[in-house]
Amino acid sequence: MGLLHGVVVSALILAVHGFYTASDDVVELNPSNFNKQVLQSDGLWLIEFYAPWCGHCQRLTPDWKKAATALKGIVKLGAVDADQHKSLASQYSIRGFPTIKIFGANKNNPEEYQGGRTSQAIVEGAMTALRSLVKDRLSGRAGGSGQSKQSGGGSGAGNKNDVVELTDDNFDRLVLNGDEVWMVEFFAPWCGHCQRLEPEWTAAATEVKEQTKGKVKLGAVDATVHQGLASRYGIRGFPTIKVFNKGENPEDYEGGRTRSDIVAHVMELFSANAPPPEVTEVLNQDVFKKTCDDHQLCIVAVLPHILDTGASGRNSYLDVMRMMAEKYKKKMWGWLWTEAGAQMELESSLGIGGFGYPAMAAINARKMKFSLLKGSFSETGIHEFLRDLSVGRGSTSPVGGGALPKIHTVEAWDGKDGQVSSF
Repeated sequence: MGLLHGVVVSALILAVHGFYTASDDVVELNPSNFNKQVLQSDGLWLIEFYAPWCGHCQRLTPDWKKAATALKGIVKLGAVDADQHKSLASQYSIRGFPTIKIFGANKNNPEEYQGGRTSQAIVEGAMTALRSLVKDRLSGRAGGSGQSKQSGGGSGAGNKNDVVELTDDNFDRLVLNGDEVWMVEFFAPWCGHCQRLEPEWTAAATEVKEQTKGKVKLGAVDATVHQGLASRYGIRGFPTIKVFNKGENPEDYEGGRTRSDIVAHVMELFSANAPPPEVTEVLNQDVFKKTCDDHQLCIVAVLPHILDTGASGRNSYLDVMRMMAEKYKKKMWGWLWTEAGAQMELESSLGIGGFGYPAMAAINARKMKFSLLKGSFSETGIHEFLRDLSVGRGSTSPVGGGALPKIHTVEAWDGKDGQVSSF
């Protein structure tokens, strides 16, 4: 009875206080220590976002602890109780548990870990990420934590020209009548809070410009000069930040004031308002390479030959892909399709091998790994496939040959039924 009582008490303590203790090599992270421990560090971090009630998280815990011990002094492993610290979970768009993020050279843009959940797989994934980080530093493509340290201290990162100066004269034309989404800061030059926000706002503006390709903009209004604008929007304190989305009433932004806070909010706005990605036919090497290089994952479907399905059958498959592209548009993945037999090197590199159409694979071009759809080519089957990938549960294999395959230039499908060649 005493033993049972002890087990129950231990379980209750674990549920209340999370999965990890001070004696573990896993660092418990929260909004108070996250910036200093992670964002301002030079090292590589793997961070698990978990919920105490989540069964998958409970099963991961012993392997996460074991991996943390194995990687001690090499790569740090952290954990965030996303139930308790919802602001951190929201900042990094956590929608399922456990979600593991890799915080590398650019701490403000962590990557999703998509490997296995055993201690061995976690260690291998960490070492792969570490080798990539070191390789980038050797080639001069990454500057360690210099970028991330600026997110907490305001050291002037970013280009001031990326913050658009808004006035009584240009506000309506640029903000209200433009097609972009805007975040606008109303400030006063004498305001201390505004002065502390200024370098963060500038750094965020530059990052937002790059990540959204100008579709979201950050602006600033000197409310002491342009009092008409300040009065119109009821500005009573400084700084006040408002979000302007075309056709909607402006909303107050009440999030954090660091660059990472601002960028995270912007990316939510951007993905929510972005049109779904196009589902593009693989017509040549450039189309394939650009799509896979520019996105974390490119989703590639190999559809049956037109003679096997006709136009209506092919369009039904493409409609399913478009629905899924819409559903997962916040992931900003690339979407491609090709006809069976048109790109045999591609099929071979993905282990599709001339049968089983339609087929689908998700390719990570940076890691040269892919995962195959094993369920049905349907809305439900593809959703389950992509959902598992999103939370790191999908199994992966190396791309055949270790490089993106050769792609042949082909004619675009004309949207019609196929014609049998006559001799």
